[in-house]
Amino acid sequence: MLCAEEYAAEHLSFLADDSEAILDRSDSAGVVLLGPNTPVAAGDYASGTNHVLPTNGGAKRFGGLSADAFLRSTTVQRLDSAGLDALSESITTLAEAEGLEAHAESVRRRFE
Repeated sequence: MLCAEEYAAEHLSFLADDSEAILDRSDSAGVVLLGPNTPVAAGDYASGTNHVLPTNGGAKRFGGLSADAFLRSTTVQRLDSAGLDALSESITTLAEAEGLEAHAESVRRRFE
């Protein structure tokens, strides 16, 4: 039997007394519609969510289209010397395994 999480539905409706509790156990749906007064059509056309949703199980990897899809984000990382030292062996081992000697050397030189 296929469960909702495996199926990763485009639209998933919960019609239960405690829909919120069920919601906490679900993270693989394009949109979750809670309760008897939230039909798919409301979500598609009027209640503020987006109609562009992942299909064919895509909700296992992606959410629905939102304003976030049009925003650019930047990841920021900051290590202190102790943090880099703790990671240095992993970094140099992986860099060398990939044949990226300059990456490995960029770590080694910081400790000369």
